[in-house]
Amino acid sequence: MPPRGAAEVRLEELDLPIPEELIAQEPLEPRDACRLMRLTADGRREHRIFRELPEILRPGDTLVFNDSKVLPARIEARRATGGKVELLFLRPVAVQGSAADCWEALARPSHRLKPGEEIALESGDALVLVEPRGEGIWLVAAAGGGPLLPLMERHGRLPLPPYIKKYPDDPSTYQTVYAAAPGSAAAPTAGLHFTPALQERLREVGVEAAYVTLHVGLDTFQPIREDRVEDHRIHREAFSVTAEALRSLRAARAEGGRLVAVGTTATRVLETLAGLGVLDDAGQSPEEGADEVAAVAASPDGGLAGSTQIYITSGYEFRAVDVLLTNFHLPRSTVLALTVAFVGVERLRAAYADAVAMRYRFFSFGDAMLAEGRDAHV
Repeated sequence: MPPRGAAEVRLEELDLPIPEELIAQEPLEPRDACRLMRLTADGRREHRIFRELPEILRPGDTLVFNDSKVLPARIEARRATGGKVELLFLRPVAVQGSAADCWEALARPSHRLKPGEEIALESGDALVLVEPRGEGIWLVAAAGGGPLLPLMERHGRLPLPPYIKKYPDDPSTYQTVYAAAPGSAAAPTAGLHFTPALQERLREVGVEAAYVTLHVGLDTFQPIREDRVEDHRIHREAFSVTAEALRSLRAARAEGGRLVAVGTTATRVLETLAGLGVLDDAGQSPEEGADEVAAVAASPDGGLAGSTQIYITSGYEFRAVDVLLTNFHLPRSTVLALTVAFVGVERLRAAYADAVAMRYRFFSFGDAMLAEGRDAHV
């Protein structure tokens, strides 16, 4: 389905040349020492340091964080023939008529695998390849029918992007300091720059915080290949928002504060909620499937839980996000398409060219950008 309100975007517009030597291979320490390019609402560019965020944001702003935690979801196993299989676990799947803990996983190589085949882990535990789901994805269960998360914790590694060549000595550098809800196949990397001390300073100057959850799935690893960007198919990803977070978001909007999305994943949650009409009316509770891109239902705590496949490209009218805090993204990616939609293609291309000229660090462990929407509250 094409994105709601989309304008036609050609794939070449998302081709932004990034020199390989500017792709960050490890994070800076401390985390908030990275650079921050600020794109102001009136079109200026400022070059700051991330730790200066309390001086840039306003009292009454609300930072919206995605608290999803990256799973150690990459596991190596062996077939009975001795061949190696690498699995990247993506999401749990309920299988009708079965109580087994089943997950979808991307398998490599996948073309020789067979339904019902068992593959062995180093510990002697085994996994069952239940059935293929297409595009290299298999439904996987533990051979004994037990839970899969403990096996990931024992045997798995964090699924780092392929442009990071060395696995970090401290894997926690690929987790946000506030990660709480296990379920992502990739980190919501805009939040990697925050430290507990920086969060405390933000609270002290009157910047609020709200936490939502969106588990990052397969689309992080899928470049856009269609000539028309809006023809790309985006997968559903699970999200949830507590009643407390909804109250915070509604209060911020009612009081005229800005919502500052920490990353494209928080942006997608906020825009999904706006599409459902639940950010401004505390009494509204959408029925399941109330929106064309989201299937949601009320959760026991009064919040919302469900899935979204909202796909944001140029021409989209943002209804919730006033300010976008994000990283510098891969060319031809859905996260870059979203950033283009918020910033504008020419404005963003100029910002990226400036970042290259000034030797900014790019991608997951790289520097950050703070983009103020042209219609942000003043």
